[in-house]
Amino acid sequence: MDGDVAEQASDQLLTDCVGSRAFVGDDGNVQPILVIMAAGLGSRFGGVKQLARVGPNEEAFLDFSIKDALAAGFGSVVLIVRTDIEEDVRAHLAEQHPGQDFLMARQDELGPPRDKPWGTLHAVLSAVDLITAPFAVINADDYYGPESFRLAFEQVSGLEAGEAANVAFEMGKTVPPRGAVTRALTAVEDGRLTAIVETDGCERMEDGSLMAAGEHVAEDTPVSMNLWCFGTDALADFQERWDVFFAEHAETPKAEAQLPTVVGELVDAARMVVKVVSSPEQWIGITNPEDFELAKSALADR
Repeated sequence: MDGDVAEQASDQLLTDCVGSRAFVGDDGNVQPILVIMAAGLGSRFGGVKQLARVGPNEEAFLDFSIKDALAAGFGSVVLIVRTDIEEDVRAHLAEQHPGQDFLMARQDELGPPRDKPWGTLHAVLSAVDLITAPFAVINADDYYGPESFRLAFEQVSGLEAGEAANVAFEMGKTVPPRGAVTRALTAVEDGRLTAIVETDGCERMEDGSLMAAGEHVAEDTPVSMNLWCFGTDALADFQERWDVFFAEHAETPKAEAQLPTVVGELVDAARMVVKVVSSPEQWIGITNPEDFELAKSALADR
């Protein structure tokens, strides 16, 4: 099969999946969608971090998420990729999930063209035609754990118009043993998100204490690891915020429209209410190459 024919066959398969997939479960309820953001460059990691084989059976992080989400009750999976890694992602999924159908959106096709992706808000909008039911959004290169997806399913299944949810993690369960990372610290009152701030310098000190931006913080400080739950009504707000962002940053080569920032803006404008629930899981991820062996060890018995 030559390249053009193969591409046509792939596109037809995508069309067939969109037309035939059902979002109604045996109980008559609409099944939510898992949206996996897998278009990042992984520049600090030095490769396609989304497909790094960290599991005991050569799984990538996204494979654990897919299995956990489907087991929790999610009905389908949409992956957001870049055109240049799509073939590798498809091959990996076929190997790890034989017989399972997946839908893909190419973030770079939404445009405008740029070497660096436009951010997580732009990523979600690139999949808007495939998001036909309430949905959860995650990063491809994070381990969230089964209980996180059970909580996400519970939240996304009960959303009303203007509502969203975040499955937050305790900061102490997301910071590596060595090195500083950036975390989205969340302010919560009465179970509702009031603010979210991307904070640098989150790290474990030699005495075991936690620091964030030079300040000591508690182990259970809630942080967002991009496990969001939205109804389809949020997509119109996202499009509006993207239009504003692009009008201001079209000529800024590295500017990114990030989902947490936009959620915070919508909360501030009283256009979205975000419930925050806490996951008991230990987050696992890789930022730098030296994190790889730590992740493999942590996932050895999963």
